[in-house]
Amino acid sequence: MEEKRFKTTLEPVTLDNANEAQKPQLEKSLKEMGMIPNMYANMVNSPGLMETYAIGYDRFRKNSGFSPVEQEVVFLTISVLNGCEYCAAAHSFIADKMSKVPQEVTDAIRDGEEIPDAKLRALSDFTKVMFEKRGNPNQEDVRAFLEAGYQEKQILEIVLALAVKTLSNYSNHIFQTPVDDAFSSRKWSKRESQEA
Repeated sequence: MEEKRFKTTLEPVTLDNANEAQKPQLEKSLKEMGMIPNMYANMVNSPGLMETYAIGYDRFRKNSGFSPVEQEVVFLTISVLNGCEYCAAAHSFIADKMSKVPQEVTDAIRDGEEIPDAKLRALSDFTKVMFEKRGNPNQEDVRAFLEAGYQEKQILEIVLALAVKTLSNYSNHIFQTPVDDAFSSRKWSKRESQEA
């Protein structure tokens, strides 16, 4: 029997009820994205959490040395491993519409199947290793990652991605965040994925 999941009683923050620490973060999202995602409205209940997430996410996007396609492979792999239905949908949508990840790659990650592209498969596999071994890969794990064409410093970038996704995935678990309409075309369910 499945345990009943906790859901916080905290409410999403809106521009109308945001305090002085929350409002700038919501306004920035509205300006940059044209919307305030449900996840942000929830996470900003803790302005420090939201700010830490936003800075880490931005640094990973700008400085990781991974291409946009590779970034989505990392983020989606972590979100699926964490069972975060919100982030799996959002990153699938971003992968399809913005980062131009081949759909067979995105679908393979979502369905727990082998990624057809060898380099992207090595990236996803190493991300899984870092997740499952709590950041303690062995020499063979690292060798396979480097031989696929990645750099040793990118191991730290995967650590950053794991930290960022832990903040968002865990927050979404606590809030049971509903997927925004903008991402609904790529809804994903951990249960459905396990049954496939």
